[in-house]
Amino acid sequence: MAGSKNDRRELRLRTFSSIFIAIIILGAINYGGYIWTIAASIIALLSLSEFYKLIGRLDGKKFSPGVGYIISVIFFFAAKQERAQPIILAMILALCVCGVFVIEVFRRQLTRGTSYAVSNAGGIITGVLYITIPWTCMIMLGDYAFGRQLLVTLFLCTWGCDVGAYIGGKLFGSIKLCEYVSPGKTVQGFVAGIIGSLIANAGAIYYYRLPTYPLMIIGFICGIAGQVGDLAESLIKRETGQKDSGRLIPGHGGMLDRFDSILFNGLLTYLILRIILQQ
Repeated sequence: MAGSKNDRRELRLRTFSSIFIAIIILGAINYGGYIWTIAASIIALLSLSEFYKLIGRLDGKKFSPGVGYIISVIFFFAAKQERAQPIILAMILALCVCGVFVIEVFRRQLTRGTSYAVSNAGGIITGVLYITIPWTCMIMLGDYAFGRQLLVTLFLCTWGCDVGAYIGGKLFGSIKLCEYVSPGKTVQGFVAGIIGSLIANAGAIYYYRLPTYPLMIIGFICGIAGQVGDLAESLIKRETGQKDSGRLIPGHGGMLDRFDSILFNGLLTYLILRIILQQ
């Protein structure tokens, strides 16, 4: 009985937090421009901070993520500039690595033999690739002709997938999907997540009167890649021995816990629209 009450309390808390977050996200997208850039940047930096804290627990070595934050801010600013070409962003990333090594050279010299160049460079770059670049892509999506509609569709599909997977898993879940990474995930929930994403996608296309193709692709991306992204974040927490990435969002844990699926979804959506479809 007590467990049931706790479950209902947890569900109400998660629901309230989800609604509040949805209002913030959709409001920022609606305003667009630098409002969306600032909102996305804040979420990304908070998620990045949680990621760096997680991997900082792996080997007990001194982890200095400052360069990662600086490079991330540069990326978010560059995303709003017309000259934000991939080669320039790649050069900024290379400078990030150089900066880490310069810092570690001084650290080893000043401490007479102690440095963490490999672990720091690897951890910082992984955070930038895993979190900063996907959010940079979502900032740039806002500059498309139908950018706001694209972003709303992207988030609605991601949330639809989360709801579908949760309900499907609770009602029909019996076959474990990936029990050594996320014990609660089931095959039935995975399928229901895809269906939930496609339903949200169809609703967005109908409401905005957008072309079915290529927008329908977003539904499939969010239904599949989003759940893989959720498993990826669960893998990080398992390896670092943490239940949640943080405690910032009641009922959800950390910012990275709440926005893990959107990382894969945003990156793949941007790549498809920009590279494959040349849009």
